[in-house]
Amino acid sequence: MNKSNACDIVREKVNLETSKIAWSQLQRFFAAGAAVCVAAELDLVDVAYQFSIDNKDQVALWMHDNQLALVSDQQASDWFKTNAEVWAVVVKPWILVQTC
Repeated sequence: MNKSNACDIVREKVNLETSKIAWSQLQRFFAAGAAVCVAAELDLVDVAYQFSIDNKDQVALWMHDNQLALVSDQQASDWFKTNAEVWAVVVKPWILVQTC
């Protein structure tokens, strides 16, 4: 298997593990400081893939550009109050979330 095929397989696996979920079901991840908010303009699957291959440079760039950050207390509160659904994917130890 070449590197391109391996990357495609990992991306497909990440895509299959992505789902909509009520924010209220993710409170324990938020409380543990493991919930990461992904900006709407980013592709959640691509972000998860970059996390999974430990691409620290790309993650740091997104953080620098304010496209990626830990879920804030205000976001968590707003999402909880409105019973928001988010797109989510787990890339241990993180859970990446993006508003629907």
